[in-house]
Amino acid sequence: MTTLTLIDADGGLTAVPLAEAPAHTKPRHPLTSRVAYAAAHVVPKPFADNTPGAPAEIDWDATLAFRHHVWSWGLGVADAMDTAQRNMGLDTAATRELISRSAAEAASVGGALVVGVNTDHIADEVISLEQVIDAYKEQLHLTEDAGAGVVLMASRHLARAARTPDDYRRVYREVLAAAGRPVVLHWLGTAFDPSLAGYFGSADTDAAAATLLQIIEYNRDKVSGVKMSLLDAGAEVAVREQLPESARMFTGDDFHYVGLIEGDERGHSDALLGAFAALAPSASAAIQALDRGDVAAYRDILGPTEALSQQVFAAPTYYYKTGVAFLSWLNGHQAAFQMVGGLHAARSLPHLSEIVRRANASGALERPELAAARWHSMLAVNGIDFATAKPVEESAEKSAEKSAEAEATDAAESVGLLA
Repeated sequence: MTTLTLIDADGGLTAVPLAEAPAHTKPRHPLTSRVAYAAAHVVPKPFADNTPGAPAEIDWDATLAFRHHVWSWGLGVADAMDTAQRNMGLDTAATRELISRSAAEAASVGGALVVGVNTDHIADEVISLEQVIDAYKEQLHLTEDAGAGVVLMASRHLARAARTPDDYRRVYREVLAAAGRPVVLHWLGTAFDPSLAGYFGSADTDAAAATLLQIIEYNRDKVSGVKMSLLDAGAEVAVREQLPESARMFTGDDFHYVGLIEGDERGHSDALLGAFAALAPSASAAIQALDRGDVAAYRDILGPTEALSQQVFAAPTYYYKTGVAFLSWLNGHQAAFQMVGGLHAARSLPHLSEIVRRANASGALERPELAAARWHSMLAVNGIDFATAKPVEESAEKSAEKSAEAEATDAAESVGLLA
């Protein structure tokens, strides 16, 4: 039996059985019951200067091949968003080339694609509301000219410049008026980006949601949906139930997506998730089950992945990109565990080990033998002899033996049999 060595926070090693890859199959027809996008990451050249502050040098073959992997499972790709390290290493030149290349690849296979539009080509400084509007429009036009759909991302510049909810209403009104077709709005919470505190004009979620809903209502013909990434299922459902029929709710809640996507008699959320970049086969298989009306199978497939996603997105949540790239490497979608800006060093070895454990338990390892070999090689590079790990069953037996010995010693001491 092949085993998988895991390491805990104290350096202790255990070995668990390596699970077989689930027998998921790619869809023969488009998915129909839910609209689902995987927010994809970027793969840098492994020999590039992938250090903090260095320009992004992208391995375009691997990066685009990953997008084809997502499309092959019937999912759409959400590109050039926070998962692709916007505002965390992906510079303007690389962002624009990514949008152009991804749009061309999507057109070549008929793949669904939306990309992030932001203001991040402007230096990280305070600018006026007029400059925020112009910056948004510049990226909006470049994206539409490339042929991609638009996700209007939350802007750090707008968060700094805006003073009232009216400022948000004005900026979005003017930017949306310039859009050639309906766009998806994005509400990104502070767990993902602390600089976005008070977005939509208030730190109170209900008040901010009211402003967001007003923006959608006043611009119905220009808003096709909203992606909420607050990690607050209750807030998402509350907004979802107030949306006009013309707008979809795309869950960005990587902690609670199983129930939100399943929904209830009052409605459901569609999906635009960084988690789905790491879970494309499972996400596809689960939605295929919903297409067949098999809710139990949906829960069986997707339910176990939520614990994995919660580990990937554990605080500090903005380092979740490291887990997405790590799983991509384990599953053979990139040659090296490298990230733009050195972000591959943002998580500890025990944290990554727990990702391995949960991926193994949830069917997220697409090629288990390869994943085990790569993970064990990483342990070896870090000076850890993975072959010395004790199987979980044996460790439990040893623990029981030690407990029995301790109890016997305590009993002997209590009757004076030991000196």
